Amino acid sequence: MSLTPRRERGRPREFDLNQALDNAMLVFRRQGFHGASITDLGAAMQLTAGSIYKAFGDKHGLFLQVFERYLQLRHQALRHALENQPDGRSAIKQLLQFYFDSSRDLQGRLGCMVVNSTVEQNLLEEPLAQRVREIVLSNRTRLVQLIEQGQQDGSVNPDIHAQAGAEMLLCVLFGMRVVAKNDNLQHEEQSLALILKMLD
Repeated sequence: MSLTPRRERGRPREFDLNQALDNAMLVFRRQGFHGASITDLGAAMQLTAGSIYKAFGDKHGLFLQVFERYLQLRHQALRHALENQPDGRSAIKQLLQFYFDSSRDLQGRLGCMVVNSTVEQNLLEEPLAQRVREIVLSNRTRLVQLIEQGQQDGSVNPDIHAQAGAEMLLCVLFGMRVVAKNDNLQHEEQSLALILKMLD
């Protein structure tokens, strides 16, 4: 499925694509894929239902573009957060802090589109579900790489099974985003220290 809005030849786009996607993102994050109606999305995007269908094909097409936009923004922010970390352990600590920061207040209530979509994955059509699975696998692979980096530079215990450690960290990160939808996480500093102990 194309990730480029459809438009008639020679006809200029009549709305700011990224702004429209960002507005739709808020609706999908609050209500999930199935809970978000075209009426709700249209109101947030300031577009008619006809304009949404013309530009994105259907709600699935819109969601895919919103999902990719969310990933782009998150990856940019995460890359910035992990820049210039001296070793693998420090990078993992910074990644954990990034998730703690993302789990506070309004951002915490909205939740993570990856986590939210994983929870309702069995309700998604296969192209959407497959994309969600790809991103979860990519997140786990990144964690494996950080653990292995730490083992190579001496900041992470070399006896730790990198795949198992990555799976445990992934459960922690996803769990943060689920719990934070109800209330701010408590005892962040102590929790961070406990999580990092598994790397000793």
